[in-house]
Amino acid sequence: MNSTESLVKTLVNGLQEKKGKSIVTVDLTNISGAICQYMIICEGNTPTQVSALSDSVWDFGHKEAGEKPISVHGKQGAEWIGLDYGTVLVHIFLPEKRTFYNLETLWSDSKVTHIPDLD
Repeated sequence: MNSTESLVKTLVNGLQEKKGKSIVTVDLTNISGAICQYMIICEGNTPTQVSALSDSVWDFGHKEAGEKPISVHGKQGAEWIGLDYGTVLVHIFLPEKRTFYNLETLWSDSKVTHIPDLD
């Protein structure tokens, strides 16, 4: 497992820690011109949970992988928070925003992996 794949696993663990729902990873490594190597997409039920998921991703990335995001966007409204780790982008949505943007389907050639919910 390379360092990017290890980071993906760590960040997914951060989402699972706060009960993120419908987590998927999108492998863009074979997509020419992709903006990153992996995307992680998940949802929280409320803006408070979306914010907590974002905080957990930040904490896990920093403590477990020694990584901090290059940038974080959307913390104020907490309807869609994006964390940019360079090779990995994490998108945390409210369900209605996730359905509207439907990021999982933008790259039909990518490999999408569904991560089971930890209820």
